[in-house]
Amino acid sequence: MATANDGLDRETLELTLEAISEFSAELLPQEKLLELDHDDEFPVDVVRAMCGDELGVQLLFIQEEHGGMGGGAFDVYRVCERLATIDLGVATGVLATFLGSDPIVFGGTAEQQRHWLSRIASEGLLMAYCATEPEAGSDLGSLRTRAEPVTENGEVTGYRITGAKQWISNGGYADLYSVLALAPGGPSWFVVERDTKGLSWGQPEDKHGIRASNTASVNFDEVLVPTDRLIGDLEGQGLQQAQAVFGYTRLMVAAFGLGGGWACLDRAIPYSTERIQAGSPLSEKQGYTHKLIVPHVARLEAARAYIEETAERIDAGEGSLNTEGAIAKYFASESGNAAAEAAIQALGGYGYTREYMVEKFKRDVRNTTIYEGTSEILEMTIARDRWQEHLKTSGRYYHQLAADLERLHAERPDVGAGVTALALNALGVILERARRGRLTRNQHVLFRFGELIAWAECSASLARRAARAAGDALPDKADRRFDAPALATISRVFARDAALRVGSEGLRWICGDADSRELETGLGLSAIYAAQAGGLADMDRVADILYGRD
Repeated sequence: MATANDGLDRETLELTLEAISEFSAELLPQEKLLELDHDDEFPVDVVRAMCGDELGVQLLFIQEEHGGMGGGAFDVYRVCERLATIDLGVATGVLATFLGSDPIVFGGTAEQQRHWLSRIASEGLLMAYCATEPEAGSDLGSLRTRAEPVTENGEVTGYRITGAKQWISNGGYADLYSVLALAPGGPSWFVVERDTKGLSWGQPEDKHGIRASNTASVNFDEVLVPTDRLIGDLEGQGLQQAQAVFGYTRLMVAAFGLGGGWACLDRAIPYSTERIQAGSPLSEKQGYTHKLIVPHVARLEAARAYIEETAERIDAGEGSLNTEGAIAKYFASESGNAAAEAAIQALGGYGYTREYMVEKFKRDVRNTTIYEGTSEILEMTIARDRWQEHLKTSGRYYHQLAADLERLHAERPDVGAGVTALALNALGVILERARRGRLTRNQHVLFRFGELIAWAECSASLARRAARAAGDALPDKADRRFDAPALATISRVFARDAALRVGSEGLRWICGDADSRELETGLGLSAIYAAQAGGLADMDRVADILYGRD
């Protein structure tokens, strides 16, 4: 069990978010961001200022005893979302230091933490997280980078690291590199300083998006490091150390998807109030709002609910929550990417031009579905882990969650919990049918189950969040873009979509030779279809909320 972390108080967090916005408004105005994107330029001076005395955002993830602010997962989510609304490339440059320090934070000895984290806090050192390799990709178990022990008088005095890493954020500019390499005892993390002999980096990658970040290969040619650079002082702990933070780090990228998606909608919504077609603004046309705006607001807020719930649990000491981190990252990044795509369509020809920024945001947010675990890897992770829960509970896992949502519905019938319960019950039936038919032998079916699980669990989180908002029980540091009645309406909109997707898509993959009418009954499709009643009115209501037509 991890240690609980209350993190920053609300006032400090709000001041931090405000400082980030003010700093960026001065040093990263829109014209500058477009210039950086066009020139494929990493603003290293700005990122160093962000992670230095001028802003000190690096202090957020460093414990107070090492000179930091001791922020928790909730604080990091809020800061990452704010950074993403400004520029995802710059945000990635900051994130790289967060990621690079994680092996030290979660696996380093007390002395290593004191030495390195204190230096990051006081000197604003930039870091790079060197795990991915040209051949292995995201498969950390297929390492080719080697760490050969150097012995003297029968004792190990250091290691020579040889190998290549690819797609490394801050790869050409970092002061410190955390490097995963295969030692005799197994995969292990090492800290390597920039000026170490044998360390080099390639030219920046010419990327589709996040062009204001630096992404480069990093090469190690017999790089000699002393034994105290082995994180944790014990070989073979590297994969466990990486696994220990996946839930946390993927939550950061989830926040990037959330922030990038909202940055696009926050441009499309005001645009539609000014764009007149056929005598009235686009904002007054259902064909516009109900296709390009409202569904994406619902998806992003479902992602937010899951992110906040997971961050709150991590801070409470429940562990790394790797499965929940995978769901948060998968759903938020996919939803942010979809919202960005819709925003281009929403702005029409303007959306396809650089000046209106949504074109850039679309290219940037697309990467959130790739780094820190592709969507496909996450679908597999989600499905595999929840499949084990289904088996361990003899098929009761999602039915039990559905019962919880039914109880919530009895208390708060306005938050969509009853419809979400239909989705969860259907999911339980789908997984049990898959077990009996041995359908999870089909990789694609397993992937699709991962998608449906994410939809259903995010719907449950949003219903709980709406209920907590109604009871004035949201976390003190929670985002408050929408009030309780608005959240309840958004939750109902999303619950209908989630239930319909789970029921209909689930039926598609499990029907086989079975009687489809029998399966429809088992899945509760009639109830799911009936629950769609009132959906159009709720979408009208969400549009009214967004456009201030109360």
